[in-house]
Amino acid sequence: MASQELLDMLNKAIARELQVSIQYMWQHVQWSGVKGYATRDAFRSIAIAEMKHAEKIGERLFYLGGKPTTKPEEIVVGDNLKQMVESDIGSEKFAVDFYKEIIQKAEKEGDVTTAHIFRSILEDEEDHLDTFTSLNEEI
Repeated sequence: MASQELLDMLNKAIARELQVSIQYMWQHVQWSGVKGYATRDAFRSIAIAEMKHAEKIGERLFYLGGKPTTKPEEIVVGDNLKQMVESDIGSEKFAVDFYKEIIQKAEKEGDVTTAHIFRSILEDEEDHLDTFTSLNEEI
């Protein structure tokens, strides 16, 4: 049985995934300018990936006896492309660090499945961070 601390961490991860899936989708909708044209598809595809992460984490949390949150963390769309991408970099850096903590906690508790799930998600988050960092260099 998972500890309450691990369940709480998973719910925080869900809130983060919900946040960025909405945030990135609205950035996809609200892009502007020539450089925005180049980023719109990245916003959309990453938003969809993040929603799939929320679903996967929610399924695991429910299996472990928790109740998945429906409340996202604070959504920050930004007023221009630079603000959007800089905010997204921060969101992805947080995820990379936090998901490493979840992996360590799950391993410590002997929960190899949760650790495996988060290793897979972490790989995606590192890719998202790389995408946003690269986009930021071009803005």
